[in-house]
Amino acid sequence: MQPWKHQEWIIPPEHNGSFVAHMERVLDIYKRPLNPLYPVFCMDESPKQLIAETRNAVPASPGQPARYDYEYRRCGTCNIFLASEPLAGKRMVKITEHRTKQDWALFLQDIAEQYPEAERIVLVMDNLNTHTPGSFYETYSPETAKTLWDRFEFIYTPKRGSWLNMAEIELSVLTRQCLSRRIETIEEARMEVKAWENARNNKNAKVNWQFTTEDARMKLARLYPTIEC
Repeated sequence: MQPWKHQEWIIPPEHNGSFVAHMERVLDIYKRPLNPLYPVFCMDESPKQLIAETRNAVPASPGQPARYDYEYRRCGTCNIFLASEPLAGKRMVKITEHRTKQDWALFLQDIAEQYPEAERIVLVMDNLNTHTPGSFYETYSPETAKTLWDRFEFIYTPKRGSWLNMAEIELSVLTRQCLSRRIETIEEARMEVKAWENARNNKNAKVNWQFTTEDARMKLARLYPTIEC
């Protein structure tokens, strides 16, 4: 044992009916088969620190990795919106300067425009305060806002249950494969992320989600309320 070590973790509440209800709702959505009329998307967002080099890097050479100076210069931040359709192996990524209600509403408009034939787009996401229909009304006219809202069905992950959102998996892949180095400008970030998005879509990369409601009731039994007869 190493009792001096500790790790931050998202610990869900025990015996919490609201948590398990939202969890099972999300897991039910994940059991749906692929249906172009009712595509299932998972959406998440993440900040990205823009960082510039203060000295030129030393390029890699045979037997030597590239070397970067430990000093760097902060150049602000940007926001990454990502929506993935796990069963279809598709994803959309958009980088914005800010993370406002209007930015989110515009991103959902982008999704809706890519699926004009869909009767309803199912969107799994967390319950961040910008992720509400009110954001549509603060961005568009009432007529446009209502039309856009009617295109979506919102499914919220439970509080402290972000691990249920498959978009987090895609964001992790994006970070490892594309954003784990220093990027100075938002223009460079957009170019790099677009190349990653195209490459991953061309591979038709999918998420093989295995966790089911049955697994939850067995492995996470402590989260379910205890019913006294």
